[in-house]
This record gives sequence, C-alpha cells and structure tokens, in this order.
Amino acid sequence: MDRIDELKELALKCKGEISKEIIGQEEVVEGVLLGMFTGGNILLHGMPGLGKTRLVQTVSNVFDLNFKRIQFTPDLMPADITGTNVIERTPNGTELKFRKGPVFANIVLADEINRATPKTQSALLEAMQEHTVSIGNETYALPKPFFVLATENPIDLAGTYSLPEAQMDRFMLMIDVKFPDKEQLGKIVKLTERIGEENVKAEGAKKVMGADELLECIKAIGEIPVSKDVLDYVVSLVCKTHEKNPLIREGASPRAAQSLIRAGRARAFLNGRLNVSFEDIKSISFPVLRHRIILSFDAISEGKSADDVIGEILKLES
Repeated sequence: MDRIDELKELALKCKGEISKEIIGQEEVVEGVLLGMFTGGNILLHGMPGLGKTRLVQTVSNVFDLNFKRIQFTPDLMPADITGTNVIERTPNGTELKFRKGPVFANIVLADEINRATPKTQSALLEAMQEHTVSIGNETYALPKPFFVLATENPIDLAGTYSLPEAQMDRFMLMIDVKFPDKEQLGKIVKLTERIGEENVKAEGAKKVMGADELLECIKAIGEIPVSKDVLDYVVSLVCKTHEKNPLIREGASPRAAQSLIRAGRARAFLNGRLNVSFEDIKSISFPVLRHRIILSFDAISEGKSADDVIGEILKLES
C-alpha cells in the first residue's frame, strides 16, 4: 500500500468516526470533511439545536487539533477575537506585549456568527483568507492547519445580522443543517436521554489523524489532476450565474470556481479516486454556490431559493 492509499484509508476512517457521534447528517459530515481536506472555511446554516456545535467539537477530536470556541454576541468586540496589545510591567519598566485572542487555534468555532455586529464579523476576514492577524504594525501568523467553522442561525431570527458578501465569499462551503427525520430524532433522544443536554459532549470520537497527516492530505488532494473538460465545465457553470438571468441580481465570484475545483478534488479523494468527474462538480455545486449568488427581487417574490436557481443552471449545463 503506497502513501496515497494510506491517506485515503485514514480519510474514510475520519468520516466513520465522526458519523458515530453525529446521527443522520451524512451530507453535512461529508461537506465538513471536504472543507477540512482542502483547507477551506465552512459555514453551517440551520436552526438552533441541530448539533452544529457538537459536529465541530467532534471534528476537532478526530483530527486532534487545537480547538477554540468563540460565542458571537452583539457586544463582542474585534479585539475579543484577534487579541490586543497590553501594557505589562517588567523589571526594566513597562512593555507593550501582544496577547493572543482565541483565533490563534487550528479550528476556530465561530458560534452563531451572525449574532455579532458587522464590524466584529469582519475581524475574521484577514484570518480566513491570509491566515494572519494584523495588530498595529505587526502581523502574526496563525497555526497550521487553520480553519474557521462557523454556525449561523436563519436571518429571520431575532438579534441576527446578515453576513457581508465579502465574508460570505471567504467560506468555501455553506452547508444547510436540516431537521432530522423521525427515526434519526429517536436515536438522538435515546443517546442523550440519561444525562442533561449541557453535559453531552463529543468525547466518544477517537483521534484518527493528526495535524501533520492532515496537511499531507491537503497537499496530496491539491495535486489531483483536473481534465480540461471538467475545468471548462466549472468555468461555464460560474459564468452562467453572470449571464442575463431574471432570478439572479449578482453572480458568483472567481473564488467560486476555485472552490468548485478544490472541493471536487476532495470529493474524488474521499471516494477513492484520483481524478475529478463531472458528478463531483455537480454534487458540490449547491454548497459552493448557494451563498455566493444574490437572488433578484423577482426570485424572492416567487419564493425561489438559491438552491432552486442553482438546480436550474445545472439542468442547462447537463
């Protein structure tokens, strides 16, 4: 067995271990793994209580990564995330020292990110894209690997703020966390009935892969070849969001095309292949594009969702 096969086997073990703790969310688990194996940031969208936070905790256990949780609230300040310079007394007088914030971790859980003000939300922009934090004239590198896994409540809930387009675009995938069906809900209740919900922690998941192995996976996946036909399909798909369409006000950015390729490679890898297929791209088009297109008033008035519009584009391209 060569090293690539070993890494593929480890990746599948990660998926299995996470699925032990997260019931009935196979698509969500796969989506988070696509982000982890490509170094991408993930936005989990759904109502409170659907296990979004537990999922992120489980992922940090399986990959044995340093994990920090930031609870976003309206009074949270940017310095509460990135850190700040503080004055400290020393034998030689006073010195200005940088005190790191919780963003200095491998996995940062931005819990209920849309409950903070836009100013505070934007404090994550540089960290998400450049993996650095700038304070004053100094720039500090974040640990490797680095991921932001954010949870978001629907914007029609009280006390929420819409994320700005620039920040939305920095999330590689936006994953809808849906309510479990009757059978899945029964399993969840059975798992948690004996102890209070506040004590139910994701401690059952075992470590499968460390930081070095994860970085090795990210590098290997980034080298998976993509055929010209698949590349042309991706470009055409993104361009379709910019052509005259009465349902779309703003189309996807070039970063969407990059994310489609990256996620397509990761999906092929998780399915034991070293080539990206059209099916890989179609499968991940919804989580890659749904937060990157802005619907027109006509689409909203007709009750169309972003997924409805993406589905129509995929039909035109098939």
